[in-house]
Amino acid sequence: MGIELQQLDLANHAENQPAHLTLKDPSLPVKVNLGTYAGLESRYCPAAVYELVKGDDATECQVINAQNCVRCKTCDIKDPAQNIVWITPEGGGGPNYPNM
Repeated sequence: MGIELQQLDLANHAENQPAHLTLKDPSLPVKVNLGTYAGLESRYCPAAVYELVKGDDATECQVINAQNCVRCKTCDIKDPAQNIVWITPEGGGGPNYPNM
């Protein structure tokens, strides 16, 4: 029994706002991308939004740390399966590069 995909969106926005990063198929990152591309998401994202973690039963799942997102849209462009759904976060702001 595996762990369910966790989606965290703790950025500065209204608490009831839906996550701005979702997956069309939550099983795809582990089922396809991990085996085929060695978890590509964790390498192309400059802000460590996508993280593969092992559960108590040693199965892996992808966690989306949306609060880390710098809104560069790299994930929307680079995901080979086009599985990531990126919508504009509340406020309509573009890329946020506070430390660059």
